[in-house]
Amino acid sequence: MVLRVGQKAPDFTLTDQNGKQHTLSSYLGKRVLLYFYPADNTPGCTKEACGFRDKSLQAEEKNLVILGVSKDTVESHKNFSGKYSLTFPLLSDTDKKVIGMYGAYGLKKMMGKEYMGILRISFLINPKGEIEKIYKKVKTDSHADEVLSDLA
Repeated sequence: MVLRVGQKAPDFTLTDQNGKQHTLSSYLGKRVLLYFYPADNTPGCTKEACGFRDKSLQAEEKNLVILGVSKDTVESHKNFSGKYSLTFPLLSDTDKKVIGMYGAYGLKKMMGKEYMGILRISFLINPKGEIEKIYKKVKTDSHADEVLSDLA
């Protein structure tokens, strides 16, 4: 499935690191940054998550909800979130259903090898539940700043 700017963001319900369920449509009226990442406790994913943690106050001031999604388990998310004092929900999609709905699974390349995996891609969703922007080339150390500057 290829999602486009202006399209309604596909609704879903997933469980976070604390066992709480989050339904995307329950965030209508707020902007949501839905970011997909490959795995907990890896260098790039840690850098990206800590960037969002460090900018969470600015995000809150701009009425932005941050939701991270990976295929890791609730328990893995709980450990990752606790280890780095993350301040936002990390949603567990172990069956990769939502990851697939958002086109966040595909061909990756690393050190000359090709393989299938979770793509680092983010979706900025407007208060009406429509996709406002898609970030396909995410730089882990500056993604939070990039998103916040887009909301200025």
